[in-house]
Amino acid sequence: MPRYEYRCKSCGSTFELRRPMSQANAPTPCPKGHDDTVKLLSTVSVGVSSSGSSASAQAPAGGDSGGGGCCGGGCCG
Repeated sequence: MPRYEYRCKSCGSTFELRRPMSQANAPTPCPKGHDDTVKLLSTVSVGVSSSGSSASAQAPAGGDSGGGGCCGGGCCG
C-alpha cells in the first residue's frame, strides 16, 4: 500500500499515511485533529544498473551526464 505525505496548514506539521491509491486525495485530518491539510508532492527515484548498484550513484566518464536537465536535452542548446 502506498505511503503519502501530508502537511497541516493549521499547525504546520508534516505526517505520512498509508492508504490505497483510490483514497490518496480523500480528506485527511492531521494527527493533532486539524482538518486543513494538503497532500505533498513526493518524488521517488529508483534506478538500478545491471551490477545492482544505483544508476544515479555512477557518473559517466568525462563528467558529462548526458541527461540534458529537465527534458533530456531537446530544448537546451
